[in-house]
Amino acid sequence: MLAFGLTKLHAQGPAVPDRELVVATKAAPPFAMKHPDGSWSGLSITLWKKIADREHLRFRLVETQSVPDLLDGVANGTFDAGVAAVTVTAARAHSVDFTQPFYNTGLGVAVPINENPWLSIGRALLSFGFFQAVSVLLGFAMAVGFLIWMLERRKTEHFGGGAKGLGSSFWWSTIAMTQAGAAHNAPATLPGRIVAMGWMIASVIAIAVFTAGITSTLTRRGLEGAVHGFNDLRSVRVGAVANSATTEYLGRQRLSFQTFPDIQSGLSALEAGKIDAFVHDKPLLTWMVRNDFSSAVRVVDTSFSSESYAIVLPKNSALRPMLDLAVLNQVESDWWQQTLFETLGTARSR
Repeated sequence: MLAFGLTKLHAQGPAVPDRELVVATKAAPPFAMKHPDGSWSGLSITLWKKIADREHLRFRLVETQSVPDLLDGVANGTFDAGVAAVTVTAARAHSVDFTQPFYNTGLGVAVPINENPWLSIGRALLSFGFFQAVSVLLGFAMAVGFLIWMLERRKTEHFGGGAKGLGSSFWWSTIAMTQAGAAHNAPATLPGRIVAMGWMIASVIAIAVFTAGITSTLTRRGLEGAVHGFNDLRSVRVGAVANSATTEYLGRQRLSFQTFPDIQSGLSALEAGKIDAFVHDKPLLTWMVRNDFSSAVRVVDTSFSSESYAIVLPKNSALRPMLDLAVLNQVESDWWQQTLFETLGTARSR
């Protein structure tokens, strides 16, 4: 780790370095954006500059190609701090320290706008949820059929016998559930008929609920696409940025995914139909889609997981106490809330 001398900034404040700090960053619009002339702007950069100005810190920004490069450089002392859109995770906290978070968000999902509705409907009919609903209905039908067989097998000819009678009772129960000719070969005993009437009434409600649910799902999928939340990702081809907090989360959830070097390439693959959904930090994803892929890709309304962005520091950095307080002061200020609203359309930072 780089060694540096310390001088007192304030009589009551912590000591800070008396040299120029080397601060790593990585392009991550709208938090860190590099301009053609080499200058930097964005939410994270502006926040750091505000803090540095207030605390009289001299620094220079150094660009890294990836978040892992930034983290490694901070961990080994090449950089004194890292400022971009770096997510706080337990794995990362083993090698670096983080300040107080300056922005809390979640993961977002980008999907194609013009997905083939028949393909979406096909996925719905082949989904686990559909088979689960059908299995529940058939399970009830078989349970009622077995009860009818127990009541009728010794008194009604077409329900008599072993496997043949049991099969007939299952068939009758299924036909009764669908209201398709259930009167044929119906139960003849009073207990059997009571069970049959109850099942017919209950099945009307069950089928109505099932039909309404399937119709709603197919309509929604046909109009909006196949993905509306996290569970939908289990039945589609998913992409994410390699070696990111997103892939760590998807891995913990045992969800299959393809990796891409950056957001741009992932969204390009989504646009080309190579994947069905792309998952990343929602504010970064929304910004990229809005600026470069708005005609072909959209970000769904839902979000999941919990992501916090913070400034990265080496372990046991002398800057930590001062920056913790400085971050808290800035994110609670009116200018930060206004900047968030103007940039992201939200003032939610903590």
